[in-house]
Amino acid sequence: MKTPALLAALVLALSPVASGAAGLSPGAPPAPGAPPAGSLNAGFSPAESRSAGPAGWSWPLNPKPAVLRAFDPPAKPWLSGHRGVDLEAASFGAGVAAPASGTVSFVGVVVDRAVITIDHGDGLRSSFEPVESALVKGARVAIGETLGRILPGHCGALPCVHWGVRRGDDYLNPLAFVTDLRPSILLPPLDPAPG
Repeated sequence: MKTPALLAALVLALSPVASGAAGLSPGAPPAPGAPPAGSLNAGFSPAESRSAGPAGWSWPLNPKPAVLRAFDPPAKPWLSGHRGVDLEAASFGAGVAAPASGTVSFVGVVVDRAVITIDHGDGLRSSFEPVESALVKGARVAIGETLGRILPGHCGALPCVHWGVRRGDDYLNPLAFVTDLRPSILLPPLDPAPG
């Protein structure tokens, strides 16, 4: 029976791989500076092996970090919440990499923490804290390029970095740029082949 082949074709057509390495729709142009879809280097920075997520972004820490605190946006802008994610680092002083290409739009101290912000275009900005950086405002960074080093002060004794992403004034879940957060779809069991 052709059911298994039909289901396999359907699963492949719906998978993120079928849409290209950068998570783009078929026929869409690749992101600036991205390797061609289907290339063996698609989704990897030349400096390190960083696989790209659905949006063509990569994790800012290597190896892929544990999420210590998830994205929990407030119901109203003035309420408390967690407007990013806290990622566990291997150690204090670990490098933080640009998750996507962009331009440094801020480097400095906010309240008592060192912060660096990257403008990725299309209104998207990533911010990392506490991260000490030698970069200056206006510096261009490529995906995977080191932005700075993690300082103590955010997760107590654990080395971690807080990563926030905004589009305009709206906070977005950073994990959506590096992980497929779509719900899993359970397919019905395959009919046994007629005997």
